[in-house]
Amino acid sequence: MNKVTVIGSGNWGSVAAKLIASNTLRLRSFHDDVRVWVFEEILPNGEKLSDVINQTNENVKYLPGVKLGKNVVADPALENAVKDANLLVFVTPHQFMKGLCKSLAGKIRTDAQGISLIKGMEVKKEGPSMISTLISKQLGINCSVLMGANIADEIAMEQFSEATVGYSENQEAAETWVQLFNTPYFHVTAVKDVEGVELCGTLKNIVAVAAGLVDGLGMGNNTKAAIMRIGLKEMLKFSKLLFPSVKDSTFFESCGVADLITTCAGGRNRKVAEAYAKYGGKRSFDELEADMLKGQKLQGVLTAKEVCEVLTTRGWLDLFPLFSTVNEISSGRLPPSAIVEFSNHKSSSKHGKSKL
Repeated sequence: MNKVTVIGSGNWGSVAAKLIASNTLRLRSFHDDVRVWVFEEILPNGEKLSDVINQTNENVKYLPGVKLGKNVVADPALENAVKDANLLVFVTPHQFMKGLCKSLAGKIRTDAQGISLIKGMEVKKEGPSMISTLISKQLGINCSVLMGANIADEIAMEQFSEATVGYSENQEAAETWVQLFNTPYFHVTAVKDVEGVELCGTLKNIVAVAAGLVDGLGMGNNTKAAIMRIGLKEMLKFSKLLFPSVKDSTFFESCGVADLITTCAGGRNRKVAEAYAKYGGKRSFDELEADMLKGQKLQGVLTAKEVCEVLTTRGWLDLFPLFSTVNEISSGRLPPSAIVEFSNHKSSSKHGKSKL
């Protein structure tokens, strides 16, 4: 029987556990219990987060008011949490994955399959590496990805949404993941384009920051739509420059344009960027993240920095004025208003002349 461990217990990790737990009880090919590795935290009342999850069947910090399923078991010991599991679901902030993979190396089943719900990339001297590739190389396992128009709180309330599984070669593994996640309110399909699906989920957070800046500046829907269109175009261009095998059709799946729309409308990157613009850039993204997200992580700002490292190294910066402008604004080198100014006219900044 397949045995599942979810590695990560934040907002999205908790929702993933809820989805999976409902299916492992229903499907005979899966062991009932779903283990969730919890990065241990001490709550204000002095109790351990993992203990409270197991006592109340609820992640009171990251998903309060939602029952996860009585077959969800929180475990703060990483090695014990993955013991005997052959299906590993990775859902942590991407900057922690390198360390987690080092901790897991040699501790997992040799026949394990992985799936990443993580948005982001690792930038190395030799070039960018997708998180699914990092997992595959460090742990020696096949790793698919799941991305989509998925605001976790809405899925937790069982509002209908969709997601896309991206896989490379192993279609059988992809079908197992579809089985594991698919519910009447969470519709999952699979496409053979792991890089395309993962890059959609990664790059849309940069565009969401741009959309939030537009909101914070008090601009209307026309401006926001223009920024989203420009952003989608840059997402596709960047993806195909890195991986020529990426399919245009992937951008019309849930992981593509649908995820972009929902993230620019209601995601955490948009929300914090809106506040950043309202404060005129006088409060940093780090400060706003700490105040507004209560322990959740902002991905768009870090991803913009990482993407611009790739663009600079390869001499592509002028090809991506929106991505580069988001990075310049979020690092404090340009004011929030630059997101619109750079869209309207040629800039004589250090990036050279560019027109969106």
